[in-house]
Amino acid sequence: MSQVAKADRDQAQRRNLFARITLFIKQVIDELRKVVWPTRNSLWTYFLVVLVFITAIMLFVALIDAVFEQLVMWVFA
Repeated sequence: MSQVAKADRDQAQRRNLFARITLFIKQVIDELRKVVWPTRNSLWTYFLVVLVFITAIMLFVALIDAVFEQLVMWVFA
């Protein structure tokens, strides 16, 4: 382990709870500044794509359920 890494680890262990919380919050804010936020138009497009996909999956599962229900009724009735 290098001297720098060891020094960083020792310094991190010496920080008190509030210093670590403050460091965490600063790092979260720094990462949020890097985020590319979607525009209103692209967000609406993503919403519609998800809505259509979920609806298609629901219809597919309902169809499969109906087919299996008919098979079970045919076999056991």
